[in-house]
Amino acid sequence: MLKRTFLKIGAALAVTASLATGAAAAELNGPVNYIIPFGPGGESDISARFQQPFFKDKFGQDMVISYQPGGGGAVGWATLNGLTGDGQTIMGVNLPHIIIKPAQKDVGFTTEDLNVFHMFHFTPDAIIVRADSPYQTLEDLVEDAKANPAQVTMSGSGKATANHLAHIKFDKMADIQTTYVPFKGTGAAVTALLGNQVKAEWGYSTVAATQGEEVRMLAVAMEERHPLFPDVPTFKELGYDMVGGAYRGIALPNSASDEVTQMWSDMIAEINNDPEFRQQMLDNGFAMLDVEADGMDDFMAARSEEYLSDAREAGLIE
Repeated sequence: MLKRTFLKIGAALAVTASLATGAAAAELNGPVNYIIPFGPGGESDISARFQQPFFKDKFGQDMVISYQPGGGGAVGWATLNGLTGDGQTIMGVNLPHIIIKPAQKDVGFTTEDLNVFHMFHFTPDAIIVRADSPYQTLEDLVEDAKANPAQVTMSGSGKATANHLAHIKFDKMADIQTTYVPFKGTGAAVTALLGNQVKAEWGYSTVAATQGEEVRMLAVAMEERHPLFPDVPTFKELGYDMVGGAYRGIALPNSASDEVTQMWSDMIAEINNDPEFRQQMLDNGFAMLDVEADGMDDFMAARSEEYLSDAREAGLIE
């Protein structure tokens, strides 16, 4: 009896020690390096800047943002798994980028190799026109495109991006042919719209938030209307089953332990559920999303199926 008691005590102590070791492995040890695989000023950078003060306030460590642009994010993502997985370095990730790019060619990483632990927001796709545009509604644009095939020009952020895939999907749904004009980034696409180089833009709700009275948003790709734009209908309201945009999240090197991955998922979830943070994001045109580590596989599988199907149909991948 005494021997069995000591064995039970020993087992309990072993479990306690194991838990303590796991907890210690999942502690931050100084400032965190948050790498944005794009240049400064874009939506990825803006949302990271919004997270910074909340991270410091809640977890007592500085979040230092750095940039590693190149290849539409591919340069950074190709280096991620070569970094130390102790939890002191994280990197922003974007959809559809991390799905489409490795499907097109060898870019130094695969979607499956990225340890994405949280998706925290998306910028919904939207069709945006100048405030003085003759298109007052989405139907106005569709009617013009039907009467004048390929004559309705629409700027967007690059090829095989969320904007480009939205353009392909909508043209098919509406049975129209518009001309997509890719630019290097959202800023350049907006400049083209405001400069009357194109008739409309495949942009995001954040563009409408930033440009204010200079533009008019005809429709937004959300399940429900964006609270910042209560008068703008969703595509679904208008008969087009479109919900999506550019999704943004964060990843760790794939050498990070399960404990470190879960720790980070929990921390970003805590920031994401802070009412002040959520309001700041909504006020700037973002749409909130809460996909944590334990739901990431299902989320990524669904997005991959959708994006790859659209890209194949458009001839963007084989």
